[in-house]
Amino acid sequence: MASVNKVILVGNLGRDPELRQTNSGQSVCEFSLATSERYTDGGGNRQERTEWHRIIVWGRQGENAAKYLSKGRQVYIEGRIQYRDWEDKDGNKRTTTEVVAQTVQFLSGDGGGRSTGRQGPPPPDDTDAPAFDSPGSSSGSFEDDEIPF
Repeated sequence: MASVNKVILVGNLGRDPELRQTNSGQSVCEFSLATSERYTDGGGNRQERTEWHRIIVWGRQGENAAKYLSKGRQVYIEGRIQYRDWEDKDGNKRTTTEVVAQTVQFLSGDGGGRSTGRQGPPPPDDTDAPAFDSPGSSSGSFEDDEIPF
């Protein structure tokens, strides 16, 4: 039986993209994306909940994302969910969830109004999380022929 791992997100960048190179020279871009949900709670009060997503974009598409995207910019992302485990510098086992994007479409050039203070809480601080698995690393790394693009 076949299975599906597909994610579609439309949201705003929480920070400027970071572009890096793997040991083999492959480009990989990372950024955070905020998606918001507005609803009315049981007491009739309007609420807004913001979710933060870690986005990884490989290859030429990642290079373009790093070049043209910036904090606040609205984008459409299509990709798959990936979970990774690693040990932090103190030896603690950590897990991260990220979306490996296959499609990135730029939707707005002005940040979509995110500078109005309605951006929700800041992105979670997972700066100790490795930005990507470089080929040859021990935590489920990509080989060059497995890179999704």
